Formats: sequence, structure tokens, C-alpha cells
Amino acid sequence: MKKNNFNIFRSFSLALLLMLGSVAAFAQNVVNGTVTDAANGEAIIGASVLEIGTTNGTITDFDGNFTLMVKPGAKLAISYMGYKTQELTAAQNMVVRLGEDSELLEEVVVVGYGVVKKNDATGSVTAIKPDDMNKGLQTTAQDMIQGKIAGVNIATSGGKPGEGATIRIRGGSSLNASNDPLIVIDGLAMDNNGIQGVSNPLSLVNPADIETFTVLKDASATAIYGSRASNGVIIITTKKGKAGQKMKVTYDANVSFGSVLKHLDVLTGDELRAYATGAGQSAKSNYYLMNDNVDWFDQIYRTAISTDHNISLMGGVKNNVVDMPYRASVGYTLNNGAVKGSQMQRVTASLNLNPSFLDNHLIINFNAKGMYIHNDYEPGIAGAYLDKDPTQPIYSSGDLTNIYGEQISAGVTDGKNYYITKEELDTHWGGFFQPLGTSSNANGPFLDPNWMYSLKSGANPLAQLAHQSNTSDAGQFVGNLEATYKVHGFEDLILHANFGADYSFGKSVNNNSMFGTANHYTGWYGEEQKMKYNLQFNCYAQYTHDWEKEQQHFDIMAGYEWQHFYNEYLSWGNGIYPSTYQGTTGVPGGPANAFEADGIGENYLVSFFGRLNYIGWNQLMITATLRADGSSRFSPDHRWGLFPSVALGWKIKETFLKDVNEIDDLKLRLGYGITGQQDGIGDYSYMPTYSQTTGHTSYYPVGGDNYATEDFNANIVEIVKDSEGNILFISDRPNAFNDKLTWEKTTTYNAGIDFAFLNNRISGSLDYYFRNTTDLLNNVNVAMGTNFRKRVMSNVGSLQNQGVEFSINAVAIDLGKRFKWDLGYNVTWNQNKITKINGEETMIDGNGYAGAGLTGKSITKFAVGYATNTFYMYESGKATREDGSQYWYIVDQQAEGEEGYGKIDETDKVFKNCSPVAPVTMGFQTKFQFYNFDLGLSFRANIGNYVFNNVIATRLQNVAIGNLARDGYYKNLPVDVFNTYYVDNYNMTIYDESGKNIIGNAEYDITDRFLENASFLRCDNITLGYSFSKNKISGRAYCTVSNPFVITKYSGLDPEIGMGGIDNSIYPRSMTTVLGINLQF
Repeated sequence: MKKNNFNIFRSFSLALLLMLGSVAAFAQNVVNGTVTDAANGEAIIGASVLEIGTTNGTITDFDGNFTLMVKPGAKLAISYMGYKTQELTAAQNMVVRLGEDSELLEEVVVVGYGVVKKNDATGSVTAIKPDDMNKGLQTTAQDMIQGKIAGVNIATSGGKPGEGATIRIRGGSSLNASNDPLIVIDGLAMDNNGIQGVSNPLSLVNPADIETFTVLKDASATAIYGSRASNGVIIITTKKGKAGQKMKVTYDANVSFGSVLKHLDVLTGDELRAYATGAGQSAKSNYYLMNDNVDWFDQIYRTAISTDHNISLMGGVKNNVVDMPYRASVGYTLNNGAVKGSQMQRVTASLNLNPSFLDNHLIINFNAKGMYIHNDYEPGIAGAYLDKDPTQPIYSSGDLTNIYGEQISAGVTDGKNYYITKEELDTHWGGFFQPLGTSSNANGPFLDPNWMYSLKSGANPLAQLAHQSNTSDAGQFVGNLEATYKVHGFEDLILHANFGADYSFGKSVNNNSMFGTANHYTGWYGEEQKMKYNLQFNCYAQYTHDWEKEQQHFDIMAGYEWQHFYNEYLSWGNGIYPSTYQGTTGVPGGPANAFEADGIGENYLVSFFGRLNYIGWNQLMITATLRADGSSRFSPDHRWGLFPSVALGWKIKETFLKDVNEIDDLKLRLGYGITGQQDGIGDYSYMPTYSQTTGHTSYYPVGGDNYATEDFNANIVEIVKDSEGNILFISDRPNAFNDKLTWEKTTTYNAGIDFAFLNNRISGSLDYYFRNTTDLLNNVNVAMGTNFRKRVMSNVGSLQNQGVEFSINAVAIDLGKRFKWDLGYNVTWNQNKITKINGEETMIDGNGYAGAGLTGKSITKFAVGYATNTFYMYESGKATREDGSQYWYIVDQQAEGEEGYGKIDETDKVFKNCSPVAPVTMGFQTKFQFYNFDLGLSFRANIGNYVFNNVIATRLQNVAIGNLARDGYYKNLPVDVFNTYYVDNYNMTIYDESGKNIIGNAEYDITDRFLENASFLRCDNITLGYSFSKNKISGRAYCTVSNPFVITKYSGLDPEIGMGGIDNSIYPRSMTTVLGINLQF
């Protein structure tokens, strides 16, 4: 009976459960869908799908699909890290496209040895993500931020393929030491010594691999890097895969067409003949004037076709053991220059693995990057069109007679007249016409009767292209392995270690044919090799704790760092004497002018550092850092430097403005800190070292078999002897040293405010900074006998920089996909002034040299009360005589009756109170999006920078016919020399202020007549793009015009010539049209 009762109870229970289950099933719906990336259509793996108001949820599978049983009418929240969460009503076959949350991506910024929420940053920090829709031609990393960050001034010196750039953050803080910022790539601090054969140290990083740039500008942000951060820090973070992401393949490609935007006009062949013959010169003086009309610019320049290809794979592997995002990429760049013979080829590769273990307690980050680059350099002919005689033919097949129909003679040797013949040009000069001469020596200029001709005047630039090969090959590997461990059971404590290495090797090769103009007769093969590495290890412990109820946050970090920098170089070369050589300084078939030099250098940097952060009530923020650096470059008594900083922040928005909805962020920042500097002084400046002597005055009549040789005339190399006939030898001599050298130190004060309004549609910052650098490092003259050399590296004085930075970004119109308009603008004002120079010198030569010959004419100075590299030269003026004629004069700075009046000399030079560096820089970007179309424009402006037009200054002397045909053969002239008001009667005359007395002064070419305001507005790029998505392929096609125009009053080729301020006929920039495509699948 009991058994039957149990069976009845079991049957009843089962029936009840089935009934309840069917009711429950009837009360719920099964919904399904797919979650994809709105930008590229890729499935998002591991996205969270949650029924709002419950704990019921699931995640998407490897195809982005999900299935979930929910109540009727339920709402779902679909989310994934880095994307905006969407809330949708549950339905069948849902298609959810998640867009990236730009605010979330920008919420965290990278700082020294860690990250911080952007809203919690107390220092002057700017983080940007490159905009793929508003970019020009991007060959190197600096192209991506040029003009986009307030306080960061990037200037290239021309348009050579792979051209390097000068980067300055808040002006220069040094005279002779480095002014370059510290570059940190994925946690590895790079050195600024460059690579042999690579003009741009940022060539390692493929722009397509870069995720973000973070720029640390004030000392409160940079002091944690100590002595390396005096000039600011640029942190580059490369792209990484995402956890659980399905593999995504991205392919970027473009082809570009570049042509020179502007070149200087020169006289044509007909104009030069008319000018020369109109000067009243005799037929003898015009003997070498020929009959051609060569446009040398067209012969030297071309339309440059370049291309760039990049492919990457990224995704994430996820299982019960490991969660490992990954990314790998490879890129190829071919960048042809506008000058024939110039080219840069580069291959890059990168790999990032970011696995996590032990429930995300242990995170590993592995980065590896490699680069190989090959350069072909043009043989210095970019400006040859300015001087080369257009009346001369290009090849030996041309007309070899002068304007009188006479065969041209190269000269008379031993009673024989040597004419320039096609046979000679074909046999010894490669078939190119060259302006030749000969020697009074019966065996010719090379002591070889078979080679009787030598180059007499300006070389044929096409012959230089054919016979001179200047190439370089370089490779670089950078890798680091980071481990971060969150201690089990004590998760507030994090332990971090990072080991990295930067290894590079470069080789430059100079290979000149014996038939060329450089090293004619012997030819030349030379190599310069350099290997260097930088090893780095750092570790730190960080404790973080949040008291959520009390709204208090505290973290403290302490660490250690070690770096070893090592380099070695080898330089060697020689020519080969032909078998017919009859001289005595070598043997036929043997080496000519052989030399070899080598050396090594290394230094160490050991550091201890710490940081403390406090945030109270989400309103008050305090950050303090301290770093002690020890450098092997200083003597033991001066080896260590201490670099502290402190910063305060106040989130005004979180106080009395908390309920003002129109204000999203308002934060005040105050910072103070000290940073150091020791780059640029050499590895052994504090101790005596020795080097081999070079130069005739440094040889001595003693010393083994290491005798000295010099090239005295027309490539004839002879053993050097003194006046008594004794052979002189190379010896070792001690170098200057200073065991009292100490760190340059820069103290920075910063006050800034960050703001955001109208739901973050308008945001920006305003900063004021003051920087004072003491113990400036520079070479100065010392008293005779006090050191081994007359110039010694010393701590010489101090300088100041102060400035204001303002940046603003706005979304002017946002109608969703239909139309969106973004704007960005930044402006910086920086004032630089030297405040002290130690010792007896009142001013020190700057870095700018100009004038004819570029020898010994320093036209910029370092002086108290003036900006670094302030121009220093004669003052000129223009006046009109009573008869209406105009003249040019140099101003006599002495008044009548004063000593020196009536004589123009060094005492008449004056400071011009202007600098090559613009005090005001601006950048402006704007972007329009209309459905799938986008249009972006970028502009930059420099205001108040000055340039000395040395192109015209050095050629002005050639207006005089005697100088124009100094070697018999003619040079050419830029048309602009005739636009100066002192060219008169085929001569150049300089007067005193009265216009009556002629001044004979050799430095006529370093007057302020050639100093021009080079302010400019440049359009960096105009980009039009179209985005598309079809099936599983998405992408964007675009067309960009880079450098379409520049607006300036500067009369030279280009107002942007770097930061040196001397225009010596730069390699011109091209206007480049880029056609490109980006595909993701």
C-alpha cells in the first residue's frame, strides 16, 4: 500500500512539474541575433547580451551570434569593451551594430610607467588618435601629428625621401645639448642618436601600426623620466588585438604622384649669352660661352611615383587557460624623390602578443618590431640648376664650339694646345660634356700622360648622377617583454617588470667612378658603418587602494631602471691608381688616398623613481614624483641628479558646478618640476681622451710609419713635409675635458585648465608655462694653457622659455550618418630668452653660418637678453640720390666723431631681435562626413619666423662678370639677384649712407637685406574619401592632395627650412597626389 502511495505521489509531482514547466515556457520567448562592429562589419566575439533588470544573459559566440530566452517585451543591453552599449527591444533575428566609444577610448591616457584616467591627469598631457579620414602622405610617424598638438613644433628641412624632422616641445631648452624629446615606443625609451644611413629616427615605426600618441609637456608629467625628459616626452602606443576577437585582416595601399610645387627662375641660355656679351667683354673673355639652351631643372627633376602597402592580422585566442590578443603586420614603402636618383625603400614588420593568465592576474605584453631601409641619395645636385651654365651641352655628341664657332681649348701644356674633343669626353668622362682644364705639368694634372684633363668649373649634374653612387642600408630591431602581476589575495599590489632592447646597424657607401667628377682618375669606394644598441630594464611595485564610501583614492609606486647605450663605428675608403700612373705617392694599380678610422662609445644610466597619487572626493588631486639618475657621462662627484615634481588638480565641475548640465568638465591644473639633460655632451667629456691629429698644423716630425699625406692640387696626394724637408707624421693628441661638468636642469611651472561643454561636443585646454634652464651645456673658449684644447664643454649660463597654449575641438554639427562636421584648432606662443652667460664672453656663436663660402661667418648668436640663435649682422638701407638713382648702403653704427666712424667693421653688426624659430604656431583641421563620404582638410601656420636667404646672398657676387666667369667658364644666375636694387652696370657696389663713398667690405653678403620674414600658412592636405561595406568586406577609398599650396611673402623657394634659419637651396617639397584604399575582411 505504501508503495502504491509513493507511485501516486511521484506521478502527481511529475505532472505538476511538467505543468509548471509548460507555463514557464509559455511565458518566455527565445530571441537570437548577431553582434558586429559598425565600422567594419566584423563579428564581435564575447559581447555581453543582458536582459535589463535581471541577471539573465549570455555572450556571443565566435561568429558573433547569440540565443537567449527572455520575457515577452524584454529589453536587452548589448555591450563590449571599447564600444558604446546599446539598449534594444528583444526580437527574432536581431542585427546589432556596435560603434566604438571614442569617449571611453580617450578616457585612459598613457603616462610614464603606467596609465591614468584622462579626467584624473594633473600634468599637461595631450593624447590623440590618428584620424584616418584626415591625413596626408604619411611616410613616418611625425607626419601624423604635425600641426595637431599645441606646443609641439615639427619642422622638416626639405622634401628628401624619408626626410627627418626637428621636433620641439615648448621651445628649446639647451644651447649645445640635445633639444629633442624623449621617444617611448610601447614602453621602451629610445635614444636620440639616430642610425647610420637613416635620416629619420622614427622610420622604425610604420604609421599604419600606430594606435595613439601621448605627449607629456610639463615637468610634473615628464619628471618621472628624469634626465631624459627635459625636452618633453612622446609616447607612441601601437595597435593590439582584442580579447576574443575573430581574426581580422586589414590591407592598406596607396600610390602617389609628386611634383615640385615651386622652383627659382634662372637665366636661359639666350639670356645668359645676352647678359655676358652685353657687358662689353672682349671675345677672349667670352671664349667659353657656348651655344646650347639646356633647362637644367628639367634635366634634374622628375615626377616622383611612390607606393605604400601594409597588411595586418589581429584578433584574440580565448580558452580556459589563456586569453591572448594578437596582432602582426608587415609593410613596404617605396618613396621616390623629385630629384632623379633619390629613393627610399623600407620594409617594416611588427608582432604583439598580449596573453593573460590566472584569471587576469598575470598579464604578459610582448612587442617586436623590425625595420630594413635602403636609401639612394642624389649626389648633391638638387640646387645645381641655379648655377650650371645653360649654354653648355649635356653630352659629348652636342655642339662643342663656343659662340664664335671655335673649338674650345682646355689649356696649353708643354707647348701643346689640348682641345675639348668628343674622343676625350667619351674616353675619360663617360660621354658627358664637362668644362675641362689641364695642367702646366708635362705629365698632366694626375701625373699620367694618358689623363691630361681635369675638371675646371661646375660639374655636369647628369654626369654626377651617372658616376656617383651614394647609398645606405640599415636595419633595426626593437623588442620588449613586459609582465604585470596582480598579487593573489592582495590585488591592490601590482608588480611590473619590463626588459627591452633596441639594436641597429647601418652602412653608408660612397662609390665614385674614375670617369666622374668626384675623385676623377682614381675613383673612390668608401664605407661608414655604425652599430649601436640600447638595453633597458625597469621594474616597479605599485600599491593602489580605493575607499569607495569615503570617496578616497591612493596609489604609490616605486621602481628601478637600468640602461646601457653602446655604439661602435668603422669608416674606411680608398681609390685605385690606374696602371699608367707615374707619380710617387702610390703604386700603379694600388690604393689611393686610403684611410681608416674606428671607435667605440658607451654610457650607462641608472635610476630610482617613485610616484604618489591621491584623489579625494573625486575633486582634489595630488601627484608627486621623484627620480634620481646616475649617468656615467659625469665624474663621480657630479654623477647623480635629483628630479622632483608635484602637481595639483581641482575638478571644479564636481564641486559647485555639479548640477550645471551644460558643463561636462572643468578642471584646474597646477604643476612644478625639475628635469635634467645630459645628451649631446659625449660619453667621456669628464676625462682626458686622445684622438689622431688631422690637418697640416697638427703633424709632427716624429712617429713610426704613420706619415701624413694631403691633397695639394688637382687630386695629387703628397707626403707632408715641414719647411726643412722633414717628413711629418700623424700623432695622438689629448682632447678637451671638464671634470666639473654637471647636469643641465630645467625647472618648469605650469598652470592649465581643461574644459568640455554641451555633452562633450566642445572640449579643449588652456595652459601657461614658464621654464628656466640652468647650467647650460656649451663649448666655450678657455684661457691658453688651462686645458688641452682652446674650446671646452662647460656649464655656461641659463635661459628661459615661457608660453601659452590653447587647443579646442568641436563637433559643430552632428546629424548622425546624414551629416557631421568636426573642427580642431590649436595655437602656441613661445618666448625664448638667454638670461645668463658665465665667464668673460658676452655672446657665443650660434648654429647659423651663411655668406659666400659658408666659412667662418656666424650670423646667429647666443647672447644675454636675446632668443637663442638670434640673427646678428650688418644693417642695410636703401636710399635715393638727388638725381633719382638708388643705391644700397650699410649702416654705420657709430655716430660722427665717435671712434670707428666712417669705417664698416665688426663693431657695426647688430642684433636683429628675430629668430629662425616662429614664436607663434598654429594648426587647424576640419572634417565633413556626409553619409559614406568624408572630406578632411589640415592647415599649419608659423608667424614671426625669419629666414636668411643665402641662396641669393652667396650668388650676388656673381653679378660681376669677373666672378660670373671666374674660371673662364660661366655660371648661371637666379633671376632674383637682378631684383635687388644694388645690381648696377654688371657689378655690385656698396656705398656708405651718403651714397658717395664706396665701401669695400668682404662681408656684404651677411646684411639684413637678405633676412626675410618667412611667416607662412601651409595646407598640409585635402582628403576626399568614401567608405563602403559589402558582404564581409568593408573599406574606404580615398584621394589626398598633400602640400597643395603655401601662402607666404618669403621670396625664396620655401619658407619652411627647418629651425636653422639659413636657406641654402633646400631639396624642394613636392605637391603629392595620393590614391589609396583600405580593406578589412
